[in-house]
This record gives sequence, C-alpha cells and structure tokens, in this order.
Amino acid sequence: MPLPVAVQVPAAGSASGPAPARADLAVVGSGPAGPAAASDSPAVAPAARTSGPAASSAAASAAAPAASAGAHGFDLAVVGAGPAGLAAAVTAAGLGLRVALLDAGERPGGQYYRHPAPGLGAARPEALHHGWAEFATREAALRAHESAGRITYLPLHHVWTVVPGRAAAPATDWTLHAVAGPEEAAASVDASAVLIATGAHERQLPFPGWTLPGVVGAGGAQAMLKAGLVLPGKRVVVAGSGPLLLAVAGSLAAAGATVPAVVEAAAYTAYAGRIPVLLRNPGKLVEAAGYGGALARHHVRLLTRHAVTEAHGTDRVEAVTVARLDREWRPLPGTARRIPCDALAVGHGLVPQLELATGLGCATRRSPDGTVALVLDAEQRTSVPGIWSAGETGGIGGAQLAMAEGELAAHSIAGVPCGPRLTRRRARLRAFADAMAAAHRPGAGWTGWVRDDAVVCRCEEVPAGRIREAAEDLGARDARTVKLLTRAGMGWCQGRMCGPAVAALAGEEQPADRRPLSCPVPLRRLAELPPADR
Repeated sequence: MPLPVAVQVPAAGSASGPAPARADLAVVGSGPAGPAAASDSPAVAPAARTSGPAASSAAASAAAPAASAGAHGFDLAVVGAGPAGLAAAVTAAGLGLRVALLDAGERPGGQYYRHPAPGLGAARPEALHHGWAEFATREAALRAHESAGRITYLPLHHVWTVVPGRAAAPATDWTLHAVAGPEEAAASVDASAVLIATGAHERQLPFPGWTLPGVVGAGGAQAMLKAGLVLPGKRVVVAGSGPLLLAVAGSLAAAGATVPAVVEAAAYTAYAGRIPVLLRNPGKLVEAAGYGGALARHHVRLLTRHAVTEAHGTDRVEAVTVARLDREWRPLPGTARRIPCDALAVGHGLVPQLELATGLGCATRRSPDGTVALVLDAEQRTSVPGIWSAGETGGIGGAQLAMAEGELAAHSIAGVPCGPRLTRRRARLRAFADAMAAAHRPGAGWTGWVRDDAVVCRCEEVPAGRIREAAEDLGARDARTVKLLTRAGMGWCQGRMCGPAVAALAGEEQPADRRPLSCPVPLRRLAELPPADR
C-alpha cells in the first residue's frame, strides 16, 4: 500500500534536485501537521533565567529566551528533544521537577521523529515513522507540562557550552549557554542538574566518487523523505552497514523509488553468536522480519558482505561499483560489478555526539562498533557529578533504548526509584544494541578501496594520498598530527565527517571528540559572557 503522504519534488531527472515519487502517493492534508508551536502557550516555568535580546522574526520569537522570574534556576536542564531527551523531560516533570528542555530543532523529535514542513500539508506524517505512537504520547505530555508551567520548552536553542554555576544563582550547579533562533541571540539557563541527550550523526567511510551530486547519507535520504517528502532520486542504491539501511530502503521503495540493491558490508551471520540476546528481544526480530518483507515486496536485492567501492558520473552519480568483501572488509579481486543508479544513500552507522560531555570532562569508552561513547552507571550518571546522559551518547542503540534511558535518568535525578521493569528493559535493549554494534563494526580493510586520489576531507579537499604521505613519510602517528600537516579536518565540519577516515588512514582508532565549543558561536556572544564564564 502506498504511503499516504504528500510528495513535493522538483522536475524529474534534474541534475540539481531529487526525482519525483509516484503520483498515487500525493494524499494531501488540509493544514499543518502536529500541534501548535511551543510559543503559542501562555505559560512558562517560573524559574527561567535567560539573557540576550529577543529575535524579531516569527521563528526567532518562538525561540526567544523566557523572561527571568527567579534566581534559583531549574531543577533539571535537558539538552536535546529527541527520543531520550523528550522522555527524560516529561518523566522528570511528572515526578515534580522544574525542567528546561533546550533543543536546536524547531520541533521535538530529534533526527528520528522528523516532522514534514507544515506548508507541505502531510495528512499522515506518522506513515513515515516507526513507533510514532510512543513519540506522540510523549509530545502530548510535553505540551501538557508546558501549559502547566512544569516544563519550559526552548526550541531553536543550540547549547554550545555548559559551565559550573555562578554566584548569581547559588542554588544551581550549572549554567548552559546557547545561541537562540536565526539571529543567534544569546541565552543562558541555570539548573541544578543537566541531562545530555545530544544524539548522534552519521559515520561516513569515503570511496572514489563519494562527493558526486546524488550521493547522500543514508540518514540524510531518510530525512529528505520525512521532513521534505522528497526522494534523492528515482533509482537509489542503499549501501553501507547497519540496520538503518533496511529501514531507509523500505521507506524509499514504499515512497516510489526503485531500489536495485541494499549493499551491506557486514554479514548477518555475525548475529549467530548472540542468539540468547536476540530471543530476549522478540520485538526486534519482528521489526527485522517486517523490513525483510518490505524488501521482498518491492523486489530489492540484499547483498551482504558487499560494499560500494566507487561511484561514477559527471554532473551527478550515474552508477556505482559494488564488490564482495572478505572478513576484514577488503574488496576481493574479480568480484566488482556496476549497478546503474541516479542516487546513492550510504552510511556506516552513527557516531555519538559528545562535544558538550567531553568538554565537561566526562569519561568515555570504546563501543563495540568502534565509536567513542560515554561511561555511564546503572542510573545514567556520567563520571561528572550532576551530569547525566541518555540515548546515543552512551552508545548507539535506537529510539526505544533512548526513551528507556531517558526515563531511567529522570527517576535517578528526581531521587525516585523506577522499579525493576524499566531497569530490565534498558538492560535488554542495551544488550541487543551491543550485539548489533559488534556485528556491524567496520573491518580494518575498508581503507583498501580508498585510492590515493579519492577525497577524504571534503571541506579542505584533502585526498587519501596526502594523508597516507603524512602518516608513512612525515611521521604522523595520530589524526591531530595529520590535521596539522594536511589540513584534513580543518574545514566547516571540523572533522565530524572525515574524522573516522582520517584516524583510520593514520593508523589509529578515532579519539574522543573534544571541542571547547559544540557549535559555531558569534564572537560578540563570547564577549558578552560574564568574566567567570569566559
């Protein structure tokens, strides 16, 4: 059955835009989807303390800092309104805490529960999401708590640092600094406790041709469909590693794209040693069976232990080369084949977004998928007193685990026991997440498909050959030294995109991401800080 959403796309086959979905998908609603924006509510929590001018545009008005009404701040500040942060905020408010919920997005849900733009008039946005009912319940709770003054919801607030509390608010332990709205107004929030739920971003492993137009992240392709109701192309190869590929391929095919293949670098036989964990999570098995059924219905080939090793085209991608891999992800000679396509959605899992946490000195660990995650105790506490975390920051695990961890953290912060059921659920889902991470961890041999002329750092256009030269001939033994010698990672993304690849080519595992600022901040905002916070 086609998805009941409205699809808005540019002309078919254009080199600069996505291709149209089937006409029978255009079932258009009569108005904006979802409830009114947070700024429509007349109530704000009585303890908000923010600073800076309000923005003049409508979007900035929704994000404008709340008026000061007290010096003691909030009981809890939650950074991120995705599944983990939203669950934590509404649970904490239900337990009697005064909560500030800050999020860089315009609406709650994070990257997972994206909302179509209101102007698109999507009749049923939930058709594009898995587990929408769980999100809708928590969003309704957010609106109710907001109206009652228990939660102050601050969208379009990008928190760039967290520092110890100041003498001006002696009853609080932390001050969060943010830029708010399109005009980047300064905002600050005081709180006794902080929960970091900043989610993750995609991990990309480069290959020749990955910078061609039409090559997008797997998560990016899903975001285009969820938020913009557009497809990246008419014939889309989905490649990389991880369970996200199955969901992306199913969504694209249901929306009208032809998906000639899902190219998975790992082998699903890697799950064979985790049978007890799989049996403890029957819902995950049902979910996987659903994805498999969707691929079968749409005649999508699943190629395991294969990878896209090159993309071909001039103005945009026109075909990809797919090769079989050995156990270490090295391409096997003589196995390459070409698959015609006009788009490629590729991703090799997710990387926890840790800048705020590592800036505070929170301890980290190496996850089974090779990424760096936070060290958390049984109640989601970090190694820094007063700082909790939930969701992907503690290791990639998906929305269900993130919501369970958010609820558990809220109980810990409120000092209210959560009961064994939630604890067991979290442990069960975390065990499955670890099994999944280990099964899809990139093999060390993937660098074999990266030719010397292949661009690794897109921002600074640094090819693999220069990085190898720095490591092999100039004595670089880590990504930082490679960066100094080649400028790899010095561009706009500051190594978020190329970091794993640069580290691998330098012969090391990617270190923890440590930055003084988690996002770009205007110099005038830094100059406006109180001396104690500079």
